[in-house]
Amino acid sequence: MIKVTIDGRIATIPENMTIMEAARTVNVEIPSFCYDPELTTTGACRMCVVDVEGSRNLQMACSTPVKPDMVVCTESDRITRARRMNLELLLANHPQDCLTCAKAGECRLQDYCHRYKVKESRFKGEVKQYKIDKNNHLIERDHNKCILCGKCVQVCHDIQITGAIDFTGRGFHTIATTPYNLPLDADICRFCGQCISICPTGALQNKQLLESRTWELKKVRTTCPLCGTGCNFDLNIKDGHIVGVTPNPKAPVNGRSLCVKGRFHSDLIYSPERITSPLIKENEVFFETSWEEALNLVVSSFREIIANDSSSAIAALSSARCTNEENWLMQKFMRAVIGTNNVDHCART
Repeated sequence: MIKVTIDGRIATIPENMTIMEAARTVNVEIPSFCYDPELTTTGACRMCVVDVEGSRNLQMACSTPVKPDMVVCTESDRITRARRMNLELLLANHPQDCLTCAKAGECRLQDYCHRYKVKESRFKGEVKQYKIDKNNHLIERDHNKCILCGKCVQVCHDIQITGAIDFTGRGFHTIATTPYNLPLDADICRFCGQCISICPTGALQNKQLLESRTWELKKVRTTCPLCGTGCNFDLNIKDGHIVGVTPNPKAPVNGRSLCVKGRFHSDLIYSPERITSPLIKENEVFFETSWEEALNLVVSSFREIIANDSSSAIAALSSARCTNEENWLMQKFMRAVIGTNNVDHCART
């Protein structure tokens, strides 16, 4: 353990930490586009530059290791000038459509421009004009808004181990895209949506949320019902209607990770094929009934079967579209109430 001073605050930390990690232990937030604690450090954006006492040049907080008795300043006129320069360079080639961008309110570029009072760029030159990829029914890609932080590429390669996207081209023409710049499809992408979650700008968007403004949405934490893993996420609710799902980094099981079903299939809630009331079958025809009548029929049928053939004549098949707790209740009900060990599960869990 070593001691370092960050903006006048003394931190006692392990010596293998970076300045960025050390700053977070004393609640100092250093701006960054490319840094993420779950990813390998790349030092691509240069927004995290800080002043280290005794160093002639500004240092990158994300990749510079701490040293004993190091003194760090994260905000100064010199640092502000460097960060403003970076932001102006990014804005010089970034669409100025913040008023209509679906990422408004949670765009990191927008936040930092507001923080450092950058309203426009003094740099003029060629501007990228890529066609927005709207062909995919789940993800919209706008390369014009990409700031080449590389986080989408990293999360796809290092965490998902998919490699659906990577950098292509050189210099001004570099973009993060699919092989041969083909449209996203199931042949090369799992549609986990990790790239959407980690993108700091509006370059990658969940199409289900495009028509909603961030401040219009109420987020309700819940557990995904589509398998027994127990992933948590936030339902995004607008006017009493669930419009989509966003991951919650504080979820204990999955963190920011979700599969294609958990992230994109909240639309099944409003499917016209859903059964919304109990059905009873008579003469090969189903008709709607009340919960009370349906449950009374189940109870009377159980009692009749147990009286005639014992509880061993009853079995229960549970579902993978339940939480582990619900599946546990099912087997407990069968063993403790019905009196049988005939329990199984469609996924054999």
